[in-house]
Amino acid sequence: MRAAEVHSDITEVLVTEEQILERLKEIAAQVDADYAGKDLLLVGVLKGAIMVMADFSRALKLVAPIDWMAVSSYGKGTKSSGVVQIRKDLDTDLTGKHVLIVEDIIDSGLTLSWLLENFESRGAESIEVFALLRKPDAAKVEVNCRYVGFDIPNDFVVGYGLDYAERYRNLRDVAVLAPHVYS
Repeated sequence: MRAAEVHSDITEVLVTEEQILERLKEIAAQVDADYAGKDLLLVGVLKGAIMVMADFSRALKLVAPIDWMAVSSYGKGTKSSGVVQIRKDLDTDLTGKHVLIVEDIIDSGLTLSWLLENFESRGAESIEVFALLRKPDAAKVEVNCRYVGFDIPNDFVVGYGLDYAERYRNLRDVAVLAPHVYS
């Protein structure tokens, strides 16, 4: 489903599926070079990173296992509460591994900051972050993100894995959700 197909709920398409796929290929080539010969583990943050992880991992040439962690700091709102709850923990021991966290979006940075501290305490060799989207104007915490797909404005966006109340994840583009939907 394209963002245009739900036009009354969308005010603007920020990033098209074609732009996303092209950028994922570019970042995958960087990651292939940066992690050549290393034991890399991709960790996706559920549920939003599902689309990013699927397309990104297929663009990689190196073999990298995937694990998932589900955390929440939003509840049913549109802004992070800053309180992180683990809903699904990793199945993989991080000791000695090079971890690449794959995120759909960095908003306030609070959840990601918590994840970085948590993973560091688990003995990972290195921890880096790849976020498809980053909202620089929304940052409350400085988070070092090695790989960024696109910087976007501080609007509430949906599509390509991002949701509002579990809806719109299946949109192929990243689009701004109309305020009448969540107000």
